[in-house]
Amino acid sequence: MAAKRVAIVTGAGSGIGKAASLALLKDGYHVGLVGRRKDMLEKTAVESAAGDRALVLAADITRDADVERVFSEVKDRFGRLDVLFNNAGMGAPAMPMEDLPIEKFREVVNINLVAMFMCAQHAIRLMKAQDPKGGRIINNGSLSAHAPRPMSVAYTATKHAVTGLTKSISLDGRKDDITASQIDIGNARTELAAGMTNGEPMMNVQHAADAVLHVANLPLDVNVQFMSIMATKMPFVGRG
Repeated sequence: MAAKRVAIVTGAGSGIGKAASLALLKDGYHVGLVGRRKDMLEKTAVESAAGDRALVLAADITRDADVERVFSEVKDRFGRLDVLFNNAGMGAPAMPMEDLPIEKFREVVNINLVAMFMCAQHAIRLMKAQDPKGGRIINNGSLSAHAPRPMSVAYTATKHAVTGLTKSISLDGRKDDITASQIDIGNARTELAAGMTNGEPMMNVQHAADAVLHVANLPLDVNVQFMSIMATKMPFVGRG
């Protein structure tokens, strides 16, 4: 019998997080489904038809106690953690940076960077302590980590920061067989992207989910450090 494989996905109630959760569950993973809206997470669980392999964990991952509870419940329920898909994120309304309310900038930083770091911390602690030790952290970056859109300073700054976080996890995690990857996704057809892409070409979100699953299933002595996957004809290279 194959060893149990366990994953946590943040932002699992919609978009890329939901698609990745469904792909992991279909492949046999036990998955902790994390997000703010319990009803959306339950829809993901039901759609997966995975039964008790899908664990609904409603949480606000900008809150320290919620993050601690999520990882504790996954450990108690499934016994280990092999993959964290650090996916939850948000943008801010497009506007000149001098007009962006500082409260909105802090909100984006808290979910896109601080929460991602906290989830990575807890994942690393679990992965170091388990037997066999090790695991894989996959961060959802963005093509905005390379080339920004106009009037997107909060999103762009945090996604550039995710790149530094990914590199640091990769470097510091080596001794404990912990890898980190960053998947930079462009114009996957989701609720979030629909409001940002101004009629640009889109790709089916399933391709992003398949990319996450591919990286998740690599052995720990192999890593995809960075991957960009996007609609072929979207503006990216030179943003043209």
